[in-house]
Amino acid sequence: MSYVPNTVRDQKELLQTIGKSSLEELFADIPAKAKFQGQLTLPPPLSEPELLAELKALSEKNTPASSFLGGGNYNHFVPSVVSHIVSRSEFYTAYTPYQAEMSQGMLQAIFEYQSLICELTGMDIANASLYDGATAMAEAMLLACRATNRKEVVVSNAVHPEYRKVLKTYASAAGLLIKEAPYPKGLTTYDLRLTTSSACFILQQPNFFGCIEEVAGLAEKIHAAGALFIVSVDPISLGLLKAPGEYGADVVVGEGQALGNPQSFGGPGLGIFAAKKDFFRHVPGRIVGQTVDADGKRGFCLTMQTREQHIRREKATSNICSNEALVALAATVYLSVMGKQGLRKVAELCLQKANYLKKKLGNKVVFSAPTFKEFVVKTKAPIGLNLETYYPELKDCRLICVTELCKKAELDELAQRIS
Repeated sequence: MSYVPNTVRDQKELLQTIGKSSLEELFADIPAKAKFQGQLTLPPPLSEPELLAELKALSEKNTPASSFLGGGNYNHFVPSVVSHIVSRSEFYTAYTPYQAEMSQGMLQAIFEYQSLICELTGMDIANASLYDGATAMAEAMLLACRATNRKEVVVSNAVHPEYRKVLKTYASAAGLLIKEAPYPKGLTTYDLRLTTSSACFILQQPNFFGCIEEVAGLAEKIHAAGALFIVSVDPISLGLLKAPGEYGADVVVGEGQALGNPQSFGGPGLGIFAAKKDFFRHVPGRIVGQTVDADGKRGFCLTMQTREQHIRREKATSNICSNEALVALAATVYLSVMGKQGLRKVAELCLQKANYLKKKLGNKVVFSAPTFKEFVVKTKAPIGLNLETYYPELKDCRLICVTELCKKAELDELAQRIS
């Protein structure tokens, strides 16, 4: 049986349409070293029971270990109740929420998610979630440019490098200018580089290196320049750190994967987006609101739908065409069952275990600033994330991540490997 979806006739029609004479010519741009040479030598086929037995035997050779790899995707404990609830068919099979087919249950779930995100971030409003932390930051950038009618965006160089790439992609299509503010050596005081054209300043807290930024008085300086203050957060850190709304943030974004969602080889993510009520009509996506029906009973509805599939394109705030309702539901369940004390305990464990490892590593730690969950070490050991890929000046530097799931024995073993 052939598993190739197109026939020989289909292939000929395709090649003729695009002006290629053969499949080899179509793939000519692929370097020869990347192409497989020769014939595949495969073992004889197995029956399903035989195949399952072989896969089981192979899996038993694996040695479970902590990778200490973070950089935006984190290994946190997920209570079993999270999977139990999100796997219910009424949630698991739900598609993009439109008003006509929205159930009160799904609407309430989204409303509860929004309420929890507002409480966590100290902001007035939150939307029904976005794709991931990077696109949430890009949408915040667009909001700031619309709200201020300015075209320049200033972002800290200590913001996740992949997030900054997404910002540049969005900016190139929207005619915006991205300026990067270099992170200071002490990671405490920024040269904001704001001008009368600056729409916003974007900061990550904790930053990409895990360092806790000094934010006191920062919002006042940004607002004095007529710009907005955008903060990207690790939601787990808010179990301990001050909420961005309390130090003057106008928009708060972040990656919500850590809230009850497994790493799953890097996805899906959950884009957190919250803002001051002044920017209500600039918020992308949807906002679910609470109301009462004709009989005075509590109910929920899509209060704002600012994406282009709901309103005229020229009035839309974004072209976000779906959402992450199931992932947001997982975050809602996680926050609900953990509560304030549970979230604080997770944050404390991350902080304490990371600091335990930092003390053992001593002068191998690169930055002196206080850190949360992640920190940078000078080592050639192949652990964590190689920072030289993104920051050439940080040669032989690795970003190490320590969560509440890391065991003391693992931390001691890692310290020996690095020392």
